[in-house]
Amino acid sequence: MILQLSWATVSRNLLLAYQSFGVVYGDLSTSPLYVYTNIFAGRMQNHQTEEVIFGAFSLVFWTFTLIPLIKYVCIVLSADDNGEGGTFALYSLLCRHAKLSLLPNQQAADEELSSYKYGPSTQAMASSPLKRFLEKHKRLRTALLIVVLFGASMVIGDGVLTPAISVLSAVSGLQGANNKLTKVELVLLACVILVGLFALQHCGTHKVAFMFAPIVIIWLVSILSIGLYNIVYWNPKIVHALSPHYIIKFFSHTGKEGWISLGGVLLSITGTEAMFADLGHFTALSIRLAFALVIYPCLVVQYMGQAAFLSKNPHSIPNSFYESIPDKLSWPLCVIATLAAIVGSQAVITATFSIVKQCHALGCFPRVKVVHTSKHIYGQIYIPEINWILMILTLAITVGFRDTTLIGNAYGLACMTVMFVTTFLMALVIIFVWQKSVILAVLFLLFFGFIEGVYLSAALMKVPLGGWAPLVLSAIFMFIMYIWHYGTRKKYNFDLHNKVSLKWLLGLGPSLGIVRVPGIGLIYSELATGVPAIFSHFVTNLPAFHKVLVFVCVKSVPVPYVSPEERFLIGRVCPRPYRMYRCIVRYGYKDIQRDDGDFENMLIQSIAEFIQMEAVEPPQFSSSESSSLDGRMAVMSTRPVQSSLSLIVSEQDFISIDDSIQNSRSLTLQSLQSAYDDDNLHIRRRHVRFQLPSNPGMDPAVREELMDLIQAKEAGAAYIMGHSYVKARRTSSFLKKLAINIGYSFLRKNCRGPAVALNIPHISLIEVGMIYYV
Repeated sequence: MILQLSWATVSRNLLLAYQSFGVVYGDLSTSPLYVYTNIFAGRMQNHQTEEVIFGAFSLVFWTFTLIPLIKYVCIVLSADDNGEGGTFALYSLLCRHAKLSLLPNQQAADEELSSYKYGPSTQAMASSPLKRFLEKHKRLRTALLIVVLFGASMVIGDGVLTPAISVLSAVSGLQGANNKLTKVELVLLACVILVGLFALQHCGTHKVAFMFAPIVIIWLVSILSIGLYNIVYWNPKIVHALSPHYIIKFFSHTGKEGWISLGGVLLSITGTEAMFADLGHFTALSIRLAFALVIYPCLVVQYMGQAAFLSKNPHSIPNSFYESIPDKLSWPLCVIATLAAIVGSQAVITATFSIVKQCHALGCFPRVKVVHTSKHIYGQIYIPEINWILMILTLAITVGFRDTTLIGNAYGLACMTVMFVTTFLMALVIIFVWQKSVILAVLFLLFFGFIEGVYLSAALMKVPLGGWAPLVLSAIFMFIMYIWHYGTRKKYNFDLHNKVSLKWLLGLGPSLGIVRVPGIGLIYSELATGVPAIFSHFVTNLPAFHKVLVFVCVKSVPVPYVSPEERFLIGRVCPRPYRMYRCIVRYGYKDIQRDDGDFENMLIQSIAEFIQMEAVEPPQFSSSESSSLDGRMAVMSTRPVQSSLSLIVSEQDFISIDDSIQNSRSLTLQSLQSAYDDDNLHIRRRHVRFQLPSNPGMDPAVREELMDLIQAKEAGAAYIMGHSYVKARRTSSFLKKLAINIGYSFLRKNCRGPAVALNIPHISLIEVGMIYYV
């Protein structure tokens, strides 16, 4: 049995390792196209001797060994968050093991999620002075978030630069094979390929793994073979350059120019971050197997072979990769290289979509349309607005620079910045999550931080020569993220400080001093506790409200995924006669809110189960809200499974309207609903009817409450949201007025509306206008 289990595990990991070639390693494996060209650019052209070329290979070899192999494969891949990797996974782990999160509506009940408890227990670190220090100072927590967002901005910069440099480097082989092609024609050809690449993004990447893996494997076998041929044919002595002694010789010959050329050396490890970022689609073991057994030896041999060729042909450095290929193989290799470049670009573009989605979940990016492109692979998404913005920026970089050396300067700076951020966050993970000694974390930070710091300093020297591009891009995206986060936080704080007093509600009595009409009112708010100001604003202007009220809060929690069984948190807002409930819908930072048209039915079922559970099993409630006037809350499963507490559900035809609904709705409303259904046939909202189960022993008060809930459901649901206008107070500073009145207002007007983002049917939406003076 153990043998069978181990064979099943091994075979699964081998299959995943095969698939990872098409998703993870496309970018990393195409680096030989432009590494040596960038190392020997500028004044390094005066140092094209055999010893310097050997030293350049030695630098590439040890960089490739220390950072991708030692740091990422051996250490960083172990710091996963429920199987997920990337910058946000590290930040999420830190937020759960130390109170570093700035998400405003977090509750103690969120800590009871099964995915929240991933990793070692936090009890041992409860008295850590460093932990208390970070938790106490909000500015440090804000600085940590800014570091994470800066890393995310650089990843978005990668999404612009990777397609540009990869495709332009690949098609440059045509210039060597056919001298008739001019540089302008090559740039135009690269632009055509890039437009095609971005235009096909809407098809999704669910077939990427099986379609693209063979391309990358053929590419790896090709460059391995050419590398071996060049070592044997041109200069077998290149094997001696594996010694770090040649690195000392390299710097003794080149001096300052050699240090600046490190910006070219670091291009050999671009794409390394994808191993960690794409961990969620594979396993750590599969990625380790693929890198250690295939990627590492193939690329080391290729770099070695290219250096052996250049040591005898230094004049070929400007187009080193294609010059090192035998003439007969130039055309086939150029085609394979272009395909491999497209694979690498595809992976980075997909990672960019994922990063933007995660930034939005943290409240740091405007609402955008997220399309789920695969029914089988969870997490494969497409964001149209981001896709076209990336395409325009990539074309601008390609046409503007037209040179892989300039783009390489920009690309290297973006990649090394992301790696530096990962090193910093990993040091914190070692302390707070793995609960190792501070000394170990400091050693990790000093060792890898020093290496990456040296490369980063060299990359920063090339800011005037193209390195400014990722800095400008990241500054723009950081500005957008910060303005959105700042405005969202100010708006939430306004809601928090202007909540309706529950004591006032209780004083009004169950009728709330207004007319209670048939139906359910779903009041959306970002508040996880209390009654939002839009409720009092609504009843003040229109003194009537639905018989059943549900305050709905859709929020993100610092975990990658929330299981359907733990999605809903149900509770009361006031005592039973008021018929007022609260529903908190929780999503992880990688969860996708799908419009399956079944939210109302799941909500009614969950509230019904809550009502019955409250009567028979009071001890099972979450104690997180027990001290507040909101009452206790319970986790309700959203799985469509019949339990002893479930209502009896009978499905209706999709286009028919229930008789009981007709009785309580005007003919005008019925005709509007019918027209809406006809225009929205792609949204299959189930029309269902609930019935009470036959239970003679049921409490009469519980039965009455359930009947009220069912009748309200049959009368129809209305979705009430605040249509807010956020403005800075008159006494605010000029910068605050600029940020809120211009920046935040512009982003709100040009992003998706909250009703669209939450998949609320337009026919049932009521918006309450409110001005927020923050």
